[in-house]
Amino acid sequence: MAKVPAKQPEVLEMPKQRSCGTMVVHERLMRTDPAYARARAASENRHFEYLRRGPTAARTGVTVIPVVVHVVYKTSQQNISDEQIKSQIDVLNQDYRMKNTDVSSVPSPFTPLVADARVEFKLATKDPNGQTTDGIVRKQTNASGFGHDDSVKSAATGGADAWPADKYLNIWVCQLTGGLLGYAQFPGGSAGTDGVVILHSAFGTCGTAAAPFNLGRTATHEIGHWLNLRHIWGDDGNGCNGSDFVDDTPNQGGPNYDSPAFPHITCNNGPNGDLFMNYMDYVDDVAMFMFTAGQVDRMQACLDGDRNTIGEQKPGPSLKFTEDWPTLKSRDDIPTLKFREDIPQTLKLWDDLPTLKFREDIIQGPIQPYPPSVKMLDDVKSPALDKMPQQDMPKTPAGDQPGLPQPYGRRAAPFVLSTPHHSMAWMRSFPGAAQASAEAYVQQIRQYEELLNTYSQMEAAGQLAARDRQQADALYLEYTALVQEYRQLVGY
Repeated sequence: MAKVPAKQPEVLEMPKQRSCGTMVVHERLMRTDPAYARARAASENRHFEYLRRGPTAARTGVTVIPVVVHVVYKTSQQNISDEQIKSQIDVLNQDYRMKNTDVSSVPSPFTPLVADARVEFKLATKDPNGQTTDGIVRKQTNASGFGHDDSVKSAATGGADAWPADKYLNIWVCQLTGGLLGYAQFPGGSAGTDGVVILHSAFGTCGTAAAPFNLGRTATHEIGHWLNLRHIWGDDGNGCNGSDFVDDTPNQGGPNYDSPAFPHITCNNGPNGDLFMNYMDYVDDVAMFMFTAGQVDRMQACLDGDRNTIGEQKPGPSLKFTEDWPTLKSRDDIPTLKFREDIPQTLKLWDDLPTLKFREDIIQGPIQPYPPSVKMLDDVKSPALDKMPQQDMPKTPAGDQPGLPQPYGRRAAPFVLSTPHHSMAWMRSFPGAAQASAEAYVQQIRQYEELLNTYSQMEAAGQLAARDRQQADALYLEYTALVQEYRQLVGY
């Protein structure tokens, strides 16, 4: 009887180019999970508001995130060592703190963009039950490999169950198929599948880690997604119309692979070209070595919003937000207006704000569209803007003066996304919507000016009572804050 040859173990080749499954997972969840779609819209709205008001992060120090690594293996080779796992944690702490030695290789035109993400990682020391742990879970499986269907994230499908996503960053290390190096779940998905998945031979810097993905940058890339970063070209193929929702990353025509030479120009983005050395591109590990300040803002917005329960803070670099970013003055910051001493008999608001000429700059011409290099997605619909109230301001008697206007509560032009699919900072992508919002501000500002002029005229006539003067002061504070908001909206 012929002897049946022993079955040879399946050998899967190392991918030659980077391939990330995050957007495939994102699109699947957008189609099948309405809660995820709503959460993504809310996340983008929060990020927009964070930037519009000035990125004053609640976490001013360094966030240290506890990590659990689930090693799911079929062969002994896939059961990677503790040393390999710790080498990956070391890489993350270098990359996310701008301490990687190769950051010096950033081309000089891009060096002003490089930023410290102020995030660190450590293997968990307590498990969900409060028991001591080394932060590593090992699970043997019968599966020859896993795809981007999240089966590795459940014991029922041959993987390992997640630890609570509000307390831990879950990383699954396994054999991936289909040429995948890894994938992540954006904020807003199920807690049971939250985290990142990495091919074992693209994890860390030793053991099974193999070139050209042997410097630990796959995990750096995928955790960027977990912290709400998009691919730098905007995932629109090569169309030059995608957006990563970050202002300081140049528009780019598709992913870069291997190790490009600087400059690599696409989408008319010369002379410096693509920011291909960014962690969110597709280049080899040896060719990526930076996050930008705008990407850091987006990650910090995520930590303040979507992932506000995870991690602990420790002191970090000093952030001088009042110097680094224009700050909107609050009402308390504006000096009280003393009508008798500070203004002439007639309050001429058009002349009092020489840099803000409503009649010439706004009404007679539309807001100028943003330059063509601004990145946008072609499938985002214009946001729905709430209509401002059209009725006149309430004018009821006050004090002894009939018809004296009363202070009223204003409403800033709202930011509402009607389409959760690919939410974005609409102001930069839809000039028409931005113009409508600006015009709503102008309408409010003019109404305030009419009221303030009325107060001023009564002051000049000696008809303004003390309590009416207090109301006028309060109204002026609201007016000044509204003008500041308008200027920030239109970029004055």
